[in-house]
Amino acid sequence: MKIKSFCFFALLFVVAMQAVAVAAVPQPWGINFQPSASPVQEEIHKFHNLLLWIIVPIVLFVTGLLLYVMLRFNAKRNPVASKTSHNTLIEIIWTAIPVLILVVIAVPSFRLLYFEGKVVDPEMTVKVTGHQWYWQYTYPDHGDIDFDSNMIADKDLKPEQWSNRLLEVDNQMVVPVDTNIRIISTAADVLHSWAVPSLGVKKDSVPGRLNETWFKASKEGVYYGQCSEICGVGHGFMPIAVNVVSKDAFTAWVKAKGGTMEKKVTVVPVDTKAEKTAVATPAQK
Repeated sequence: MKIKSFCFFALLFVVAMQAVAVAAVPQPWGINFQPSASPVQEEIHKFHNLLLWIIVPIVLFVTGLLLYVMLRFNAKRNPVASKTSHNTLIEIIWTAIPVLILVVIAVPSFRLLYFEGKVVDPEMTVKVTGHQWYWQYTYPDHGDIDFDSNMIADKDLKPEQWSNRLLEVDNQMVVPVDTNIRIISTAADVLHSWAVPSLGVKKDSVPGRLNETWFKASKEGVYYGQCSEICGVGHGFMPIAVNVVSKDAFTAWVKAKGGTMEKKVTVVPVDTKAEKTAVATPAQK
């Protein structure tokens, strides 16, 4: 019976882990990251796995060392304690090895931070503004589409939405798949933080400041997140829902919102006469 019970619980664990791998929402008893849906999150997964290979041997070594010391050098087995206070070799070792470990961790860590922060060739921009307690989305490249996104109250949830209670919103942020999307983040009142785990995005929204990040969704679907900065009594009730659709579906959505797919181009008139004078002046000196 014990073997059968163990197999049953092992099967439940495997099923639970599979559920984590297919849904971009928090899962009961989930112990892993949400599935990756962007290049940034894939790199975060790789860095996390590297840290696991480093920290597990360290924990095992320290645990074994503690057990050895407790058994070998307890008062019962050593009634006369040693008076040794320093060992130069050991002190050099336990200083040098942690430094080397930190260097091994620092190099990929800095590389990942640079990859997360550098927006390369953005194809579109979405401005995200945090309010108490909802999000506002503006699409400056598509006719300044602008709308608010509020959490759906329990009384308004549809039966199929109850599984994502506290995460469903009335207006989802819609973006196309396989597109470099620049996020401009700010706030209208207090500190907020726009975070979507599956996309590897977490950027503070600060009043009076524009913060920048990016993501490129590799799969269609709805990805959920929440405000990750304590911003008042409604902090737990301002979720994020990013609906990643095909490029054709995104074009249709933009048109339905009254926007346009033509990016704005600001033309600055050039005074050719002044330009020639400015270029010629240094040569004449």
